Amino acid sequence: MKTTPLTDIHRLTWTALMAALIAAGACVNLPIGPVPVSMQTFFVALAGFVLGPRRGALAVGLYLLAGAVGLPVFAGGRSGLGHLFGPTGGFLVGFAAYAIIAGLARTDDGISWARGFVFGILGMVLLFLMGAAWLKFSLNLTWTRAWALGVAPFLLWGLIKTSLAVIAGRYLVRAGLLPASA
Repeated sequence: MKTTPLTDIHRLTWTALMAALIAAGACVNLPIGPVPVSMQTFFVALAGFVLGPRRGALAVGLYLLAGAVGLPVFAGGRSGLGHLFGPTGGFLVGFAAYAIIAGLARTDDGISWARGFVFGILGMVLLFLMGAAWLKFSLNLTWTRAWALGVAPFLLWGLIKTSLAVIAGRYLVRAGLLPASA
């Protein structure tokens, strides 16, 4: 998409929209343990793919700020700094890293299948590492237990959601609906 006088407003709108979609993704969840399965990771990856690394991370930051100030945007309708620094805090903060890494898949030509999957999976791995480490230390778990609670049940879900985000991101970029990633 070419740059116009409205490009900055378009970028801000998409950034805010992605933050809102990440929050909406928290409402669609399956509580299977201390870390629920939600659609948030789909929208985090999509934010990176469609907005690029900087704006993708900005969308996640806006989402985290909304939750930190008390809006019920975290999984299960939770909010506040206590939840942000609780057992799932590593996953919440890891969302920003995931969006940055996924955003590296975006080039001026769009998102190739290979780049989308490679950067999406790398971002997911970093998210899981950050989340498992935080879970381990916040609940005083062993690494094995943190892996079993915070990563293993989510691997297949993560791969599916990352794949869907690549498909959706490729479509949105190719359709020309998005501003240039900047």
